[in-house]
Amino acid sequence: MQAEAATATRAAHTEPWPFTVSPCTPAIGAEVDGVDLGHLDDASYRALRDALLKYKVLFFRDQDITPAQHVAAARRFGELEVHPMIPHHADHPELVVFGRGGESRGRENLYHSDVSWREAPSMGSMLRCLECPDIGGDTIWVNMVAAYAALPDDMKARIAELQAVHDAMPTFGQSVTGARYDEMRKRYPPMAHPVVRTHPETGEKILYVNEGFTTHFANYARVQPYRIGSDFRMAEMDLMQYLFRQAAAPEYQVRLRWRANTVALWDNRATQHYAVQDYFPAVRHMNRATIIGDRPV
Repeated sequence: MQAEAATATRAAHTEPWPFTVSPCTPAIGAEVDGVDLGHLDDASYRALRDALLKYKVLFFRDQDITPAQHVAAARRFGELEVHPMIPHHADHPELVVFGRGGESRGRENLYHSDVSWREAPSMGSMLRCLECPDIGGDTIWVNMVAAYAALPDDMKARIAELQAVHDAMPTFGQSVTGARYDEMRKRYPPMAHPVVRTHPETGEKILYVNEGFTTHFANYARVQPYRIGSDFRMAEMDLMQYLFRQAAAPEYQVRLRWRANTVALWDNRATQHYAVQDYFPAVRHMNRATIIGDRPV
């Protein structure tokens, strides 16, 4: 983890919680010590939910838990989805399986928020490493509350009323054709969400577009003046790319170096993440449970 090199300069942050929390960066992320996710009691769950709202992503080491315990721990935070397009665990369909290495390169190396293309995107995710390279295969998370807060006031005003379209098919539709593609297109139509959403628990404003699934603005022509058609189209594309780039600022990021039995729990409403694909052909196996959220407003 990026934060490991700074261990000597960061102090453990202890709330009135039944575990210890050590912040990883000023903007996002914390390591949690003293929690067994395989036996998550009520007090620890409530405290973890508070810590998650504060730090956006939490890291747990040495969590030697079963798939059933993984599902049970994630379910404490809400109902779990069964992802319609990613392979899942044979006995626990709530767990999606990421198995990379050998002949299979990962394609998650872009900043994104999971299932933002759903009518009700996810509240959060719990990702566990089963096997990972000795070097490489890190994951980056980004605090999109901080990214929004740092925007110039004129940009905040410019995007305040915009809606953006999120679509699964440019990413997940690449591997299917014919009737299966048509079925997926009908079942998962593009969804429009606010460019600036409000966190349902904290009230924070969040920059909510991502290069993984956001394709265009739904109402740009109604809220942005332009001179001629080509000027309008280029201005829309420039604005979208500008907003995408905010996730790449290191000031809003934390980077995790995985080890086997490491778990990351993140607030998918307030963050984006990027799985670094620098380890091919080494093996990296992960299981993820995804917690259903609500419609962005």
